[in-house]
Amino acid sequence: MANAPNRLALPDVIEGGKPALARALTALERKPEAPETLDLLDDAFAHPKAHVIGLTGPPGVGKSTLARALIAAWRGEGLTVGVIAVDPSSKVSGGALLGDRVRLATDPEDDGLFVRSMAARDRLGGLAHQTIAGMVLMRAVFDRVLIETVGVGQSETDIAHVADTVVFCVQPGSGDSLQFMKAGIVEIPDIAVVTKADLGDAARRAKNDVRSALGLSGGEVPVLMVSSTNGEGVEALTEAIVRHGDQPGRDVRRADQAVHWLRDAIRLRFGSEGLKRARTQLALKPAASPFRREAEIARNLA
Repeated sequence: MANAPNRLALPDVIEGGKPALARALTALERKPEAPETLDLLDDAFAHPKAHVIGLTGPPGVGKSTLARALIAAWRGEGLTVGVIAVDPSSKVSGGALLGDRVRLATDPEDDGLFVRSMAARDRLGGLAHQTIAGMVLMRAVFDRVLIETVGVGQSETDIAHVADTVVFCVQPGSGDSLQFMKAGIVEIPDIAVVTKADLGDAARRAKNDVRSALGLSGGEVPVLMVSSTNGEGVEALTEAIVRHGDQPGRDVRRADQAVHWLRDAIRLRFGSEGLKRARTQLALKPAASPFRREAEIARNLA
């Protein structure tokens, strides 16, 4: 890597560790359609490695605390972990407002853990296009990729179009469980977690509320109770994540996600009329990069 410090080739990013990955992510944000960037994304998209977990739920539910517990568990198993902490955007710079170091205190000397803050920008769903590209790159580098969202609401369901497994968090006694289930989130979670399980009866009531609400959708979503402070339920959660990741259909889910990213990107750039004009160009062959296709369609529509 010392001989090619500015290379964006995937093997160089993998071998170059945190500094190389940080440079590559910056390039994705600043030069998303440069030829070397598209080449890197093509390669990363074709060589996924990680299980991608989306951690979502209302603000203040304890997502960052749970994220730290999951990271510690995975690193204890010897797994490498990449984290994307999606933050609110600064009105001035457009960049991430909170910053990953505020929410996730991590060991800078740990070469098996990398944390990156990314701004939500103007996306209601909370995931900017650069976040998706960053996830695809990190998915090719690490064993686990964890995406922690800012919060969740009626429009904020983008995480289902990015993660392999969506973990939805509810806090006991907050009244959020039924409210957020009614807000259209009921079809999003693959796993539901009641945080602060050490609160006892309040946590058990929240678990029953969530289980009842999820039951209305007819799905089989496991509902777990976790206390990140004392470690209760963390092992059960990591096992549930593995079980969900081992289920068939991940490739189909990822292919559907890629088509969604492409359609969404064209709609955001060119509006509904541009999306209509590009309708014959939106199909993707298996393993075809949506990022390169987006750049091609953009040139055709310009």
